[in-house]
Amino acid sequence: MRNYSIKDLEQLSGIKAHTLRIWEQRYNLLSPKRTDTNIRYYDDADLRLILNVALLNENGFKISKIAKMTCEEVSQEVIDLTERSFTYDDQIHALTIAMVEFDEARFDKIISTNILKIGFEMTMINIIYPFLSKIGILWQTGSIYPGQEHFISNLIRQKLIVAIDGQISPSNGKKFLLYLPQGELHEISLLFSSYILKSHGYQVIYLGQNTPDEDLNAVYQVHKPEYLLTVITTSPPSEDLQDYINSLGARFPASMVLISGYQVIGKDLKLPPNIHVMHYLKDIKEYLQTKSHVA
Repeated sequence: MRNYSIKDLEQLSGIKAHTLRIWEQRYNLLSPKRTDTNIRYYDDADLRLILNVALLNENGFKISKIAKMTCEEVSQEVIDLTERSFTYDDQIHALTIAMVEFDEARFDKIISTNILKIGFEMTMINIIYPFLSKIGILWQTGSIYPGQEHFISNLIRQKLIVAIDGQISPSNGKKFLLYLPQGELHEISLLFSSYILKSHGYQVIYLGQNTPDEDLNAVYQVHKPEYLLTVITTSPPSEDLQDYINSLGARFPASMVLISGYQVIGKDLKLPPNIHVMHYLKDIKEYLQTKSHVA
């Protein structure tokens, strides 16, 4: 059980705190609790309710009507709505509810339904990635806690691994060596890159998280890939980043090194000739098409 401020509810639901207070007073929609020091707070049940209410309200349900419904009726209406509506915003909102409730079955149904309708790649680009951006902001502002972020990230990781396993590995495409630097554990973008590359006929050598430099060098010497691809989210830190990028350029002069991630996008970095920053990993297809690298 976690306590939430009204600002947390605003961040998670998109409903302004001022509006939430009006709904409390006019419709008795929420019943905030108080700490021993008389500070107002909300619990998990309040959060689940307001997330559901927000989704219904955004889809034309009047708050006066919603206020007369039981919590069970609200939840069922949300389920029915998300099964009828395939707007990206509604699906992202539904995933937020599944995350807050630790509802793996609901999460799986939402993702599986979207994959059937628009395909795995489009589901990742239009739903999963915007959703991950949203929860990243929520985590940074303290509106969700690490357990919720880990729960949903691991479910997405499982989906990616299954999708990758279902692909036929090519034997004659150009080689990509995918890895995360030592200390880097945020793997979802790297997995999605693997999926895109394999689906377009490239060979992928996947080293994954937290790859020591000596292991990266050893694998590179054996396979001599035309490309390396990495994502830098937290490691190396900003103060070491330029030196690390210079090192990559010098260590792998015969290969093109594609890098992306929070630490590099939009930063004032001096890039060696064989380093290319990918602002969005979904753009990797366009980049590769311009280079005409498929064998």
